[in-house]
Amino acid sequence: MWKVLPKYSVLPIAAMICMNLITYNVTRCFTTEMHHHTMATALDKALPFVPEFVFIYLLAFAQWIVCYWLIARDSKKLCYRVCTGEIIAKGCCLVAFIVFPTTILRPEVVGNGLAEQLTRFIYEIDAPDNLFPSIHCLESWACFRGSMKLKKMPKWFGYSMFVFSMLVFASTVLLKQHVVWDMLGAVAAVEVGFWIAKVDREERIKEWIERRLYGQ
Repeated sequence: MWKVLPKYSVLPIAAMICMNLITYNVTRCFTTEMHHHTMATALDKALPFVPEFVFIYLLAFAQWIVCYWLIARDSKKLCYRVCTGEIIAKGCCLVAFIVFPTTILRPEVVGNGLAEQLTRFIYEIDAPDNLFPSIHCLESWACFRGSMKLKKMPKWFGYSMFVFSMLVFASTVLLKQHVVWDMLGAVAAVEVGFWIAKVDREERIKEWIERRLYGQ
């Protein structure tokens, strides 16, 4: 296993996954009966529904796996910094989901092509809530930001992650999964998380975790 993921990366990645589950699923226990707001703007209403973007939307999962794997293997410092920033960003989402729950009006999906069938499947398994900030956009933006710090990959890789992240952002609004404010909120959450995690803050967090876990 350590050939795939360095030992030092297991704990922060596991913590990141746990935080995602708590933020996205547990918050619904508190918000199901609450009034959900809509944040659609005139721009959102003007944007077309393009089910073909579902392929980009789904490829985002591959982006996350590849980027976090590369970040984990790059260095212990980068791994802790990115994971810490991502967890803090998810904490911002958790607060927003509970304090200001949002929803979106989805269109009827017409047609039986592969894109339409996949879009209907996503609509069925993904409730139209917990939208602001967009976790989909958050993960892609965090991957881009982390990729720009990779020392073992060429710079073009980080730039390509920016381009792909922009396509992921577009997919969320063109599939009517999110609105523009959700994208902006995701970027803000990541930037806040990474700002808090920068300098030597991740080192302090790493030391605190290791003391609790290993008694160091």
